[in-house]
Amino acid sequence: MRLTLYTDYSLRVLLYLAGKEDEVVTISDLADFYKISRNHLVKVVHNLGLKGYILTTRGRNGGLRLAHPAKEILIGNVVRATEPDLDLLECFNPATDQCVITRSCSLKSVLFNAQATFMGVLDQYTLADLSKAPKKTIAAFKSIPIVSGG
Repeated sequence: MRLTLYTDYSLRVLLYLAGKEDEVVTISDLADFYKISRNHLVKVVHNLGLKGYILTTRGRNGGLRLAHPAKEILIGNVVRATEPDLDLLECFNPATDQCVITRSCSLKSVLFNAQATFMGVLDQYTLADLSKAPKKTIAAFKSIPIVSGG
């Protein structure tokens, strides 16, 4: 399973905000820290606001902050809210399933279980759990190259 770049950026935004607690952060702060396009972040931040994960304030003293305590934000829920779909195969969605072996295929149930396990692990962690990582680990995120394709 591979998460989209959009989900990656969403998680990065939330991690940064969790690390800043009650501070107001700007999109420019995020773009500078992660070396990510400001234009991409505007879209991500807008969606996170619509989904209720962050609060945005316009104006001279405006910025972003978490809408809820980090301990209340499940990573699995963020992934579900930001991924366009989580179907590993076309047969996971009856509306798009064109596979001729769907009725007799045992691979589908194995991959479905793998996906459920993957999401189950993400559901065990909150944003607070991840933001407790040592600061040098968070700083290392900056040096990880971004691979697009999602």
